[in-house]
Parts: sequence; C-alpha cells; structure tokens
Amino acid sequence: MSITVKYFASLREQMGTGEVRLDTSAATTVGEAWQQATDGADLPANLLMAVNMEYVDAHHKVQDGDEVAFFPPVTGG
Repeated sequence: MSITVKYFASLREQMGTGEVRLDTSAATTVGEAWQQATDGADLPANLLMAVNMEYVDAHHKVQDGDEVAFFPPVTGG
C-alpha cells in the first residue's frame, strides 16, 4: 500500500519537507501513518488531520493511494 503524507504551515518547516511517500504492507490508520512518517514522534493533541481533503480522526483507516494531510489548527482574525 502506498500513501502520500503532506505537511502544511509550521509542520512543513518542522519536518523539513512538505510531502513524503509511505509504502506499507499492513493496514494503517492516520495515527500510524503519522508515526511512520515521523519516525515514531508522538501525535500532537491539537493536530488537524485529513484524508483526501476530508477531516478525520487518528483512528481513520487509510487506503492504498490516499493522501493524508497534517496541519496545525488554523486561527484567523
């Protein structure tokens, strides 16, 4: 299974990249994708997550070809 992981805003700067490709043979959740893509880093409590541009939680199952996006909460004024 191959998925694309994208980082936005300050996460892009922290990770040093905007996108990584993950190849895994096991069923994966969004939370597990985060851990694989970040070498086991804890999932921040306030992190926003989306699969194929739909907001999801960390337990959402990821399918082959999905795009998983992580970004910090958006604030505005």
